[in-house]
Amino acid sequence: MPASVDLPSRTTVIERFKGQGGRIAAVLPIHYPRALFRAFGMLPIEVWGPPGVDKSTGDAHLQAYACSTVRAGLSFILSGAGEVADAILVPHTCDSLQALASVLLDFTKPHQMVLTLYVPKAERASDLEFLGKELRRVFGRLVELTGQRPTDAELHAAMDREQQADEVLARLLSERGKLGVGNREFYGVVRSREYLPAEEFASLARAALDKWAGAPLPKRTPILATGIMPEPMDVLDALDEAGLSIVADDFAGSGRRLYKASTAHDPFDRMAKTLLSGSPDPTRGCGIQPRIDHLVDLAKRTGARGALFYEIKFCEPEAFYVPLVTRGLQAAGVPCLAVEVDITDPMPDQLVTRIEAFAESLS
Repeated sequence: MPASVDLPSRTTVIERFKGQGGRIAAVLPIHYPRALFRAFGMLPIEVWGPPGVDKSTGDAHLQAYACSTVRAGLSFILSGAGEVADAILVPHTCDSLQALASVLLDFTKPHQMVLTLYVPKAERASDLEFLGKELRRVFGRLVELTGQRPTDAELHAAMDREQQADEVLARLLSERGKLGVGNREFYGVVRSREYLPAEEFASLARAALDKWAGAPLPKRTPILATGIMPEPMDVLDALDEAGLSIVADDFAGSGRRLYKASTAHDPFDRMAKTLLSGSPDPTRGCGIQPRIDHLVDLAKRTGARGALFYEIKFCEPEAFYVPLVTRGLQAAGVPCLAVEVDITDPMPDQLVTRIEAFAESLS
């Protein structure tokens, strides 16, 4: 077995960053400008739920059909655990997150500054112009919060660091099939991008690649995995035990955020072009056929023999796509398994059984 990668916890990273005089931004999913916060000396810490949180606090303010990511996220923010944040950013990823932003702004009103960000659903010139204005609006709010005003050069320098980290993440995901490591440990490193400073993530990911590159490859069936995120992460253990290895990543938190580099002179135009350059994403209203074409191509390039749709219950942007996209993949010769989970609940035995049966069908 390869040597384990020593990952610092979110708590350790937050305490260290704040101890150095930095601020923390709690960020809800999915697309947002990491570099903008870092230019202000703020570290974005992403809040994907988190799993294991008591949803009851959030449930008092949201509809029962809001997904567990949003309900747990609101509970986390309103609990003592959310007090470490100096600001909260809620991108308008879906109607449930929009509702969460409204609850924070109009009802519960936490002491932190609450920021919103509207990411367009298309990539026309008007969409780029709109997103540039949105980013400038967030910039102005951060000036109010911090009393700082980063220069264009400082914004570009922050973007350069994030771009380098994205390049290492892309390499990590593209070389997955050649790395002798299990799903759980692999995604521990991949998901550290959610909370580590860009430069620290890049260094850690490079070290992981060096450690895993020469390790013996486990005998597992390669698959594509898609959805919002692999939570609860016990699913990764179940995949390991069933003899399945995720070699093609289309999770919203990782594979869909492999942004293309931009060289635009204006920093806000550069950030806007970067954020709109990801792969076809249901949360951004992409077309059905481009989504099918992307996943079929991803499966073919990586040698994935099947596709796992690992979806969160009541995630409408994802759910609307699953029937047609799975049909398109199956027509292209890629068998599919679609499952739904609540990230705050333990992984049910029934799901483990379905994963095992899927693995047997691919062997």
